[in-house]
Amino acid sequence: MQIIETIPKLKPRAVDGHKGDYGKVCIIAGSIGMSGAAALAGRAALRAGAGLVRVATPKSILPIVASVEPSFTTIPLPEDINGRISAKATHAVLEAAGQNDALAFGPGVGVSGALRSILETLLDQQHLRLVIDADGLNNLAGIKNWPARLKAKPILTPHPGEFKRLWSGLVREELPAERQEQALQLSQRTNAIVVLKGAGTVVTDGEKVYINKTGNPGMATAGSGDVLTGIITALLGQGLSDFDSAVLGVYIHGLAGDIAAEKIGQVSLMTTDIIDSLPDAFLKN
Repeated sequence: MQIIETIPKLKPRAVDGHKGDYGKVCIIAGSIGMSGAAALAGRAALRAGAGLVRVATPKSILPIVASVEPSFTTIPLPEDINGRISAKATHAVLEAAGQNDALAFGPGVGVSGALRSILETLLDQQHLRLVIDADGLNNLAGIKNWPARLKAKPILTPHPGEFKRLWSGLVREELPAERQEQALQLSQRTNAIVVLKGAGTVVTDGEKVYINKTGNPGMATAGSGDVLTGIITALLGQGLSDFDSAVLGVYIHGLAGDIAAEKIGQVSLMTTDIIDSLPDAFLKN
């Protein structure tokens, strides 16, 4: 095991750079009542430097998502009677996987058999750079023996509750007591980057381990994880390695939260304040 303390950095931008140089990313997110998750992840990806951000979301909530931020584009997806992405969206999702440098799946999508089927299809895509968060993880926990069929390169970003569901879906052994050991073992068993969120977020690829020191309790607010998803996805699109994208994403996310808390305090901190503080966080890094 190697403890990592150095924070990765993005390369300076070329004078003649264009949006295609800084990553095309797609975020598959949202359902009826959860349009905010899709919009927050998309806005965060833009603020984290992605050149082109697409948000793929159920068609009925697309106008809401699109109205939040004019700088990302949207993809309307077929939905079921409950306003969740349906199995008919599989073709559009696969198209997005082929057209973008990185994908995120899960914020606010809900849980269903169709969503598990779509996620299984994504896991079967060779070398796909894929961030799985929130309900994406809850759907993943319901897929039996998924690591054995894995061809994509996933980054899993669970909070402790989601982590327990993932663990119990795969492992019959008792969950280790220490967070660092929990993350290490899950990464080693799944061949995925694991970002175990919480105070002192743990990032590991099964060999290297980073323990984050930025962030504060004010960030314990709805949507904060969606912002982290957008940030990590954007960093993947800009060419950082999977592990470095996760480390820098976690660090910048926490630093932005610290900057926001200095301005307005922890009690009043909202997720949009984290996004608004990303520019200052990147300037400090």
